[in-house]
Amino acid sequence: MLIPVVLSGGSGTRLWPLSRKEHPKQFIKLGNQNSLFQQTLLRLPKNASKPIIICNDNHRFIVAEQLREVESSYSSILLEPIAKNTAPAIALAALEIISYDSNGIMLVMPSDHYIKKLSKLHQSFDEAHQCAVEGNIVTFGVLPSKPNTGYGYIKTTSGKNKCLNVQSFKEKPSLKVAEKYIKSGNYFWNSGMFLMKAKVFLDELRKYEPNIYKVCQTAYHQKIQDIDFTRFSIEVFDKCPEKSIDYAVLEKSKLVKMVALDSDWSDLGTWDSIWSNTPKDKFGNTLYADNICLNTKNSLVYSKEKLVAITDVENLIIVDTPDALFVANKEKIDNIKLIIESLKKENREELTNNKLVYRPWGYFKSVEVSRNFQIKLIVIKPNAKISLQKHIHRSEHWVVISGIATVTQGDKKQDLEPNQSTFIPAGLIHRLENNTNNDLRIIEIQTGDYFGEDDIIRLEDVYSRD
Repeated sequence: MLIPVVLSGGSGTRLWPLSRKEHPKQFIKLGNQNSLFQQTLLRLPKNASKPIIICNDNHRFIVAEQLREVESSYSSILLEPIAKNTAPAIALAALEIISYDSNGIMLVMPSDHYIKKLSKLHQSFDEAHQCAVEGNIVTFGVLPSKPNTGYGYIKTTSGKNKCLNVQSFKEKPSLKVAEKYIKSGNYFWNSGMFLMKAKVFLDELRKYEPNIYKVCQTAYHQKIQDIDFTRFSIEVFDKCPEKSIDYAVLEKSKLVKMVALDSDWSDLGTWDSIWSNTPKDKFGNTLYADNICLNTKNSLVYSKEKLVAITDVENLIIVDTPDALFVANKEKIDNIKLIIESLKKENREELTNNKLVYRPWGYFKSVEVSRNFQIKLIVIKPNAKISLQKHIHRSEHWVVISGIATVTQGDKKQDLEPNQSTFIPAGLIHRLENNTNNDLRIIEIQTGDYFGEDDIIRLEDVYSRD
């Protein structure tokens, strides 16, 4: 059985300010496209079984919602209690697979890749399959189109076989070294995709990284099922060494092979890579905004909130979000890491949270925040509801914009239609429900002296949150 394993735990800081810790790049939708995570699901091989999804605990409801949007079924959603890199994450998925198929073959795919030629991708999967059946760990090397310092490299032996021997893995090189790699003809970009028997991977992990294997095995055997999610003990998993599959297994194992991948691949890790791989106007501009661009060339503009007017510039990255504006020279885009470091030092919320926050019942968006009031747009999905709750520090005034709101206030319950409103004083037990088949949209005006999300005392919650 071929079981896809989709890794969805990255943070995507190089795509700040659109990508943030609580809503990273794999879940972002540019224009009217599906997110990278959804695109990964939609390009899985037709002969594969339902995928296993591995994600951060904080992203579990985003994952569930994006699965629902593309009507994708899944085998299980494994929640990492703490990020420990790819080797432990893949180990948990491998343990899950052998629990029901001892000979199961796992196709490991990161969820932040952009691939144009799907037929070429599936052809490479087919070429790698027999090699994996024979007990090898197959990695996929991308045919490089140019010297690139942002990718790791795989050095292979020459030969006409589809499944090549791997000589070594190379870190991200300097431009001069990358140029030498390209000229040699036997270096490939490391795609981070793998095909292998789950049992073979676990055997190699136990051989070369016994501590990772032992912790993951203990965590897996103590797993807890929570609605549609599988949880693992943070106390156990926190003891796991943090290593990538490359360092833990691939650079040590004698079973590693490589199949070439010629499918117009990119990991879309930076704004200039998005510019390179997305449609442009006749002046070379990628535009995701209401815009007026005059004498502007080879630039990327993103904004969902306002008109962007630019003139007489070129090679710019302009990304506008409700709480942060990023402008950079496209040729110097790597310097965004300096901005990220500054945001970390200052402990800025803009690095972590968006104004748009997803919840299992829908989402809310902060419209305005002041010292003694806050305004939110709240959207509740069909047949969903917030927890039965109360607040200590704030009162709330709800105004229905569209849909029908079923409101619990103490021991009373009522339905509110558009243009109707109600008031929830601090300390009153309340709940908001949408019992219809359409989205419910309300404006919430909070007043008080504190508006943090930790001022929620949940008395009952269908999503099992504390």
